[in-house]
Amino acid sequence: MNNKDYTRYTSPFSWRYGSDQMRQIFSEENKYKLWRKIWVELARAQAKEGLVGKEELEDLEKNQNNIDIERIWEIEKDTRHDVVAAIKEFAEKAKIGGGKIHLGATSMDISDNAETVRIQQALNLVEKQLTILIKAFGKKVEQYADFVCMGYTHLQPAQPTTLGYRFAFYAQDLLMDLELLKFVKKNLKAKGMKGAVGTSASYVSLLDLKQAEEMESGVLSELGIEAADITNQTASRKVEVWLGNSISSIAQSLYKFAFDLRIMQSPGFGEWQEPFGTKQVGSSAMPFKRNPIKAEQICSLSRLVVNLSRITWDNASHMLLERTLDDSANRRIAIPEMFLAIDEMLTSATNIVDGLNINEAVVKKNLEFYWLFSASEIIIVEAVKKGADRQKMHEVLREISIQAWKSIPEGVSNPMGSLLRENEEIKKYLSLEDLRKILNAKSHVGNAPKKAKDLAGKIINL
Repeated sequence: MNNKDYTRYTSPFSWRYGSDQMRQIFSEENKYKLWRKIWVELARAQAKEGLVGKEELEDLEKNQNNIDIERIWEIEKDTRHDVVAAIKEFAEKAKIGGGKIHLGATSMDISDNAETVRIQQALNLVEKQLTILIKAFGKKVEQYADFVCMGYTHLQPAQPTTLGYRFAFYAQDLLMDLELLKFVKKNLKAKGMKGAVGTSASYVSLLDLKQAEEMESGVLSELGIEAADITNQTASRKVEVWLGNSISSIAQSLYKFAFDLRIMQSPGFGEWQEPFGTKQVGSSAMPFKRNPIKAEQICSLSRLVVNLSRITWDNASHMLLERTLDDSANRRIAIPEMFLAIDEMLTSATNIVDGLNINEAVVKKNLEFYWLFSASEIIIVEAVKKGADRQKMHEVLREISIQAWKSIPEGVSNPMGSLLRENEEIKKYLSLEDLRKILNAKSHVGNAPKKAKDLAGKIINL
């Protein structure tokens, strides 16, 4: 934690959640450096048209990174306008070229374009992290593609699947999230240099239609972003709705995995366990606890993200006519915190997947225990195929199942296998060899192993 003043509120995102790299992207320093870059690139483009002199441009370039953020904030106390305060502070440093800063521009030409650059930087980081996580899942998919486990619906035993196929489900969702993120990146459009209400009137009056468009293209090319054809005072906030949906979608996928992990780690299942450090403490009162705290943290932050993402919808809807400030204050919070939260969640999820403890003995035990009940449906089908009465056989299996369930609370092994083999009615239609094949769970996972391996192959090529 860099802020040493512990007497004031500090957001957990400034030190507890998120990476330093993501914090740097949304730092005040990065913001003001981007503003300075835009002003200098604008002056450079205008210098080509004779609007800014050589000495003036050189002065602006020389002082581009000579920024005093404290001074900007001091000026803003009087101006109550952050962009104007930054212009004045820049002009104080660049005494020769200061008179040409912001020529023809409106505030959103600076701050909106800079925010687009920051969003682009943040999306690049999220894409990198998401790809790493998908590849981590891909390794688990491949490793456990053939490893049979019990499938659960309604949190109750259902039919067999494979552990790799279950991991493939999470990986497939994240691959869809990756595609959506790439769509957002591809369609990320900035305001550009279009002046008040987006008509470019100020630039056209300084230059002409063609020159104004060339100037805009030149500035944005240096920033590495593209402008929308049509804007108002700001870029369309529709793009940020897509952004919110994309980040929220990733959060949902991570929530699903983390919640499943919490279930699998609970004593009733006991099949998975998130990594637990040698010095990690599970509870201040109960030394034996090994709580799934990172999975729970992912779920907690996911709920924050989905609620923050709703703000992007509201902002796009409330930009009345050409511009209001309904979005201004909350965007300063919602966009950085969405990114910092998903940044933390992706890192945590990758660490969990890489270090996930699979208790294979318990997985096999649960499969052997519950699969025998699930196999009753297949036994009915196979017996009927050989001439049995379906209703009568259903009743036989129901009675056997009840008898087996009654024995379980007494702590004995599931007796259903022996009850099935010893039942006279079943013997009329199914031999011991028939039952052996039916009760082999590996014969009832369908194409799960193949599908898992196919997906693992695609992930390798990311």
